[in-house]
Amino acid sequence: MDIDPILRLPEVARLTGQARSTIYDKLARDEFPKPVKLGQRAVGWYASDVAKWLKALKSEVSHV
Repeated sequence: MDIDPILRLPEVARLTGQARSTIYDKLARDEFPKPVKLGQRAVGWYASDVAKWLKALKSEVSHV
């Protein structure tokens, strides 16, 4: 069984280079992976989902 770590917002922002507000704006437009609810007021993202998003972004940028 592989473990897929859950990343909190500061780590997601650091890895993606996106500001908190940009991440939530992209979420609202379905342009960013959906977070998982960790508690009443806490969310996180699966590391694999963030990695897939970054790979797609890299592919998109290299085709421009």
